[in-house]
Amino acid sequence: MRCVLLIVGFFFMETGAVSSQSLFRLTPFERAVICTMYFESWHDERHYPYVGYGHRLLPGETYSARTLTREQGEALLRKDLLKYCAMFRQYGKDSLLLATLAYNVGPYKLLGSKSIPKSKLIKKIESGDRNIYREYIAFCHLNGKRHAMLLKRRKTELLLLYEP
Repeated sequence: MRCVLLIVGFFFMETGAVSSQSLFRLTPFERAVICTMYFESWHDERHYPYVGYGHRLLPGETYSARTLTREQGEALLRKDLLKYCAMFRQYGKDSLLLATLAYNVGPYKLLGSKSIPKSKLIKKIESGDRNIYREYIAFCHLNGKRHAMLLKRRKTELLLLYEP
């Protein structure tokens, strides 16, 4: 809950909002954008090939971290989240939550590929079981070790985006 209050504070800084309830009055997609912006923070040229709020440059894209504005970075984030939402559309009300996770870990960690098996999270949702807390929180490891900030991020995403 403390992390949600930090995001609310970030939301106030970015938008000039005046009510502490403003974040929860937004659509789930807008909450996902603000949550991602908060946890990704701004990526400059030191973070190549990532720019803006964590957008990974694709072959042929020519965005420069030096000239990219915050508005352009937010537009890239929205475009990426919409792309991932479409990718996970078949999962209904979990599509936004999965899209937000995929933005951070990549869609193939969830959906699988020839060399990567489908995640336990996706298998559980496909079976109709929506008790996904443990499977979702399991995506908080970095280099094989549990990462405290990723754990906070996962818990905050669940709190803001999970629809029972």
